[in-house]
Amino acid sequence: MNGGGQGYHDNARGALWMLASGFAYSIAMALVKLLGDDYSSATQNFVRQGVGLIALAPFILRRPRSAFMLRRPMLMILRCAATSLSIILAFNSFHLLGLAEANALSFTRTLFLVPLAALLLGEKLDRQRLFATLAGFAGVLIIIAPGSAHSLIGWPAAQGLLAALLVSWSVISVKQMTRDHSDLSLLTWSTLLGLIFTAPLAWSSWRMPTAGDALLLAAMGVLGVVSQACYIRGMTLGEASLMGPLDYVRILFTTALGYMLFSEWPQPGTYVGSALIIGTAIYITLHGRRRA
Repeated sequence: MNGGGQGYHDNARGALWMLASGFAYSIAMALVKLLGDDYSSATQNFVRQGVGLIALAPFILRRPRSAFMLRRPMLMILRCAATSLSIILAFNSFHLLGLAEANALSFTRTLFLVPLAALLLGEKLDRQRLFATLAGFAGVLIIIAPGSAHSLIGWPAAQGLLAALLVSWSVISVKQMTRDHSDLSLLTWSTLLGLIFTAPLAWSSWRMPTAGDALLLAAMGVLGVVSQACYIRGMTLGEASLMGPLDYVRILFTTALGYMLFSEWPQPGTYVGSALIIGTAIYITLHGRRRA
C-alpha cells in the first residue's frame, strides 16, 4: 500500500503482484490454446466477459451511479467493439501459434502506440522513438521469418498483430475517456458491452461444454480478472517505470508452459525477435516518461 507519504513506493511488493499478473495471464492463455479445438474464441471471450461481470457485480451494486455513468457513448461503443474484436483475434493467435510466438507478437501494442498517439493525440514523434519503433517491428520480422522453412507468415500471426493494433487504439481511447469517466465506469461498460458484442458470435458457434470444460472455461475467466487485478495492484504499489517492464517477464512463463503442456520449443529467431521487441518497448516507455 502507498500508506505513508505521497512519494512512497513499495517496489518489492509491487514486483510480486506484477509477476503474479503475468503468471495468471500466461496460464489463462494456455487454457485458451488448450480449449481452442473445441470452443471458438468468441465462446471463450463470452465466458470471460460473463465471469468478469459477475466479479464486478458487488462493486456495481455498491456504486451504481458511478458504474453506469456514460458521457461519450459513441466512443465507448467503438472502444468496446474494438476491444472485443482484439480479444477474439488474440485468442485465435494463441490457439494457432506457439504460446511464446503469440505472446511476443502481443507485445507490439507498445510499438503501435507510437504512431497512433502521433496521429490521434498529436503527440510529437521524435527520431529516437521512431527508430526504436522501427527496430521493434524488425523484431516482428525476425519472429515471423519470411522465406524460411518455419515462416509464420499467415493469418494466425496477422491476427495477433491486428489484435495488438486494436488494443493500442483502445489504450488511446481510454486515455481520452479517463478525463470524465471513473475506473469503475470504464470497467463496467467494457465488460457489459463486450458481453453483448460477443454474444451473437458465441451463439453461432456455441456448444454445450462438458463439466470439466466448463470448469476450465470458468478458470480462464477468473484468471483474466485476477491478472488485471494483480496488474493494477502492482502498478499502484510500485513505481510505474519499474513495474511496467516486469510485464514482459510473461514471455518466460509462456515459453515454459508451451514446452510443458504442448511440447513447443520456440525457434531461435523467436528469442532474438522477442528481445528486440521487448527492449524497444521498454525504451519507448521510459523515453516517453523522461520527456513527460
